[in-house]
Amino acid sequence: MTSLWLLLLQACGQTTDKAYTLMLKGLYQNSVPVITSAQLKAILATGQQQPLLLDTRQPAEYKVSHLQGARFANFDTFTVEQVKDVPKHQPIVVYCSVGYRSEKIGEKLKQAGYTNVQNLYGGIFEWVNRGNPVYNTEGKTGKVHAYSKTWGVWLLKGEKVYDQ
Repeated sequence: MTSLWLLLLQACGQTTDKAYTLMLKGLYQNSVPVITSAQLKAILATGQQQPLLLDTRQPAEYKVSHLQGARFANFDTFTVEQVKDVPKHQPIVVYCSVGYRSEKIGEKLKQAGYTNVQNLYGGIFEWVNRGNPVYNTEGKTGKVHAYSKTWGVWLLKGEKVYDQ
């Protein structure tokens, strides 16, 4: 069903919040609590205890752009050992393009005893679609790695990058 929606929406060349929500509902196992872009933005604005942001995408995706201050945690090679310096109770927000890969990393963290793990609902695509900034090594950027032409249909704002 999700594949059919992806193909139909790609053919139309546009998406809607309702379609995106439906797609995410089909992908998520609901094994990790979610945090919305608005909720995360509000937390980051407080300047109080900041969550550890874990970008669980591929190196090329992270290089193009990521949330400010995010730590890279390659989905393909991630081990809990990479976050052994993080207290088990510290807030952690995991994200990827749409939230599927990050949910899997969140599951690993929860299984390892991390108690305050959340998955960014809709991933970096939703973050950018809601008008929030992303960064690279040079500072703020409008570029976002769109993963693939099929998945890029969900990225409505920013400059789509597929290979770097």
